[in-house]
Amino acid sequence: PLPGVGSNFLGQIVYNRPDAMYRVSKKERWKSWRMPCGVKWDNVPVSFEKPISRIWRSSRLTVLISHSILNRDPAFSCRRKRRLAMRYENIQKATFLSRPNRFIAEVEFLGRVERVHVKNTGRCRELLIPGCTVYLEKGINPKRKTPYDLVAVEKGELLINMDSQAPNKVFSEWVRSGAFREDLTLLRPETVWGSSRFDFYWEAGDEKGFVEVKGCTLEENGVALFPDAPTERGVKHLRELSAAAREGYSCAVCFVLQMKGCHVFRPNEATHPEFAAALRAAAHDGVEVMAVDCIVAPDRLVIDAPVSIEL
Repeated sequence: PLPGVGSNFLGQIVYNRPDAMYRVSKKERWKSWRMPCGVKWDNVPVSFEKPISRIWRSSRLTVLISHSILNRDPAFSCRRKRRLAMRYENIQKATFLSRPNRFIAEVEFLGRVERVHVKNTGRCRELLIPGCTVYLEKGINPKRKTPYDLVAVEKGELLINMDSQAPNKVFSEWVRSGAFREDLTLLRPETVWGSSRFDFYWEAGDEKGFVEVKGCTLEENGVALFPDAPTERGVKHLRELSAAAREGYSCAVCFVLQMKGCHVFRPNEATHPEFAAALRAAAHDGVEVMAVDCIVAPDRLVIDAPVSIEL
């Protein structure tokens, strides 16, 4: 049994512990739920009989909370707006020297030449210039051949996050903060539809949809551009989103600018005109095109604000 929760508990609750995670069945999720008396979340009493529609987390307890509590209790509504940054541990500063292949870079670090793993297999030629300042995260596996990951780089006054896994992580945090859909009830990563695997599937009330997230690291004179190299996979995703939109799903593609300071986003017509055409076609078919920038520090990344889009 869950601590503080009786066996007759009908709600949906998750109790987080280092050794286990318990979940109550999601069956009959749209019925009214009753929270047992005496249960508290961050010392706020929780008791209701309304349909649940929000996800809240603490180190001790995760619980789906109704609209009525969100609107009535300022403790919940102020927490809802809090944005959590994706953080890196053990960040070190280094100087980039060369990139022998897509996965490895050589940097000058602590007076020696160190081979590090590049967390971005894209070309990044405009970023990884010999002599530029880069930031490394020390890995947790002592048996790795490359003990450090290259996660960020300075380009003039810009600090750009290069981690290709970061956009999905910060997008997930951003969505869960309520910025994407107010009445979100489900967010599921890596969902197959047709012949594609979309980054996220979501539900909000009777609405269902898919989101494909693209990380953007290319900047020219304040303009963010995607892609930095031809991407047939990206074209395929856009066409699949268009097909899903025509079948009634609410679909979106979100370009996460892994930097701050760009005033507009554009598809990179010069590098891949087919992708630019597919993006315009997707928008015409009802796919929502989004672009958001990020606050970047060597040890963290968080989505900040929308950026204008020119197709």
